[in-house]
Amino acid sequence: MSSAGRRQGRLEARFHALFRPHPESLLGQLRSPTYLRWQAGLQLFSFIAVIMLPLQKGFSWHWMGPTLLSLVLYLFFYIRMYIMPVRQMVANAAGLIVIGLLLWPLNSAAFIYLMIASINLALHPSWRVWLRTVAVAWVLSVPVVMAIHAPKSLLLVVPLTALFGGFSNLIYMRGVRRDAELRLSQEEVRRLATLAERERIGRDLHDLLGHTLSLVALKSELARKLALRDPGLAQREMEEVERVARHALGEVRAAVTGMRRSDLAAELLSARLMLEASGIVFACDGCESLDLPHAIEAPLALVLREAVTNIHRHARATEARIDISNAQGELRMRISDNGCGGLAAHGNGVSGMRERVRALGGTLTIDSPPRKGTVLELRVPVAAAAAAPLHAVGSAA
Repeated sequence: MSSAGRRQGRLEARFHALFRPHPESLLGQLRSPTYLRWQAGLQLFSFIAVIMLPLQKGFSWHWMGPTLLSLVLYLFFYIRMYIMPVRQMVANAAGLIVIGLLLWPLNSAAFIYLMIASINLALHPSWRVWLRTVAVAWVLSVPVVMAIHAPKSLLLVVPLTALFGGFSNLIYMRGVRRDAELRLSQEEVRRLATLAERERIGRDLHDLLGHTLSLVALKSELARKLALRDPGLAQREMEEVERVARHALGEVRAAVTGMRRSDLAAELLSARLMLEASGIVFACDGCESLDLPHAIEAPLALVLREAVTNIHRHARATEARIDISNAQGELRMRISDNGCGGLAAHGNGVSGMRERVRALGGTLTIDSPPRKGTVLELRVPVAAAAAAPLHAVGSAA
């Protein structure tokens, strides 16, 4: 790569880093929700009113020059309210308010800066901080309105607009933070369930193998001592060791098979909780009357889990649906969403899903045009899949 290309790459990297949300910012904490990004982008164009309203009375560099200069500072403080740490929101809002107060004597529309600052500060975690800011902005605007002989109605318009506009932001953030707390609680439940399962597995393995391994060690030691004195008896002891070891191996395999069991109904319930907590409308048809052999149910549950995880993480969907039917010896499962589409044929766990379905003798088809959602449809012959050895299905996992 040429030096000019490297220099351009560094400039692009610095540009992206300049506008990358801080992990503790509004966009960073909430993972850049679509509504918040759209609101930030649309409100950014409020500066058009700051120019157009005074322009109706005539152009003059007396107010246009300071207004253009203020727009630079406006963009600086406004963007920082969304991408910098939340603890800096008050300082950035104060910057917008100061700009508006200084520009107001020259530009009659500068009060818009005060309203934008107050409305956006309603996104702050503390509603008291928002109300105090609205009050301070109103108090500071009173002497300015009196000094420049602006319409007294602005003393009502500015705080009321800030309160009503900010209230919608306050309600939105309460819902977003409630959803975030719900997701955290679900993750904590899963973590505790995983920890309890690990402890149970440890206890089961100890119960299964503790006595058996002690017996194997004891008989092996006895066979070693008898090897020279009574080879026949030593051989019988080693045969007993072999029998005990094989029995223990069978018990371990049975225990592991039970640990691997996946319940399709439980996965459907988990899918509903995950998607609805993410704001995705979930619907399921044919999911109530499922009676499948374990050889089919376990891998299908894993396929469903992977597909729902892809919707949750990558699809940016608002609706998802699962349709299941079992007729004429063939199980059909259709998983669809209205997200961004473009699912790679071998990415995002698709290869693993194909292997599991193939192990059942079935087929998996994917239709994922860009920006038109994704449809995964799998078909599994029930009789053939039920006859498949369980270890063959488990190997695909």
